[in-house]
Amino acid sequence: QVQLVESGGGLVQAGGSLKLSCLASGRTFSSYAMGWFRQAPGKEREFVAGINVSGGSTNSADSVKGRFTISRDNAKNTVYLQMNSLKPEDTAVYYCAARQGYFSGSSSLYPYWGQGTQVTVSS
Repeated sequence: QVQLVESGGGLVQAGGSLKLSCLASGRTFSSYAMGWFRQAPGKEREFVAGINVSGGSTNSADSVKGRFTISRDNAKNTVYLQMNSLKPEDTAVYYCAARQGYFSGSSSLYPYWGQGTQVTVSS
């Protein structure tokens, strides 16, 4: 089992940057694929980016490609989401999630979730 805690959210102007972190508990972090998801008010939770256990394979949603980068540091039990060129439509609660096996774009396949961190982008 793994527990996840996100941090790094906040208020930023359009065009700005934020870096989210997700710290995982336990000594088996390196056996979990990780994903970042987001949920805006009145909308369904959507996939943002995913990374495999070694960090050698990643994928991201078309809406954030070229702007957001997912990475991980297994020695620090942490996964990151670097967000650049932020837009007002990126405003949402951002969640990290963990699953064993390969990462997936489907939120229903992740059994472990953090509490979320709010990202607000002003125009």
